[in-house]
Amino acid sequence: MQVNPYLHYNGNCEAAFKFYEQAIGAKIEVLMTHESAPPEMQTPDDWKKKIMHGRFTVDGEVVMGSDSPPGHFRQPQGFSITLTVENLASAEEKFKALSEGGAVNMAFTPTFFAKGFGMCTDKFGIPWMVICPAQM
Repeated sequence: MQVNPYLHYNGNCEAAFKFYEQAIGAKIEVLMTHESAPPEMQTPDDWKKKIMHGRFTVDGEVVMGSDSPPGHFRQPQGFSITLTVENLASAEEKFKALSEGGAVNMAFTPTFFAKGFGMCTDKFGIPWMVICPAQM
């Protein structure tokens, strides 16, 4: 059994997934558009290029997502995607990349529980926590 996050975007899922490729080294495995849906789904023409289902991995961990149907998108809240990075410099680099064009909620800095930890919201509205764990 697996538990995987499923992220919903406001029509920019493809751009977000491509951003994660660059920012954190994600590997896109699936980007299925509405164009591939059966004709009986009656997808509006302006929605055919939107993502019906997407999937990327980071070091084997799966994250999925799609574009929310028009009028159904809600700004994400009440969760964060956590990225655990063993190397401090790499963790800080990934934090900076994720927060570019978004918002830093807590600057990446050493804490009592981590060599480095920070919280941000990326430019697509997805909340992230990046941690470089302390030696246990």
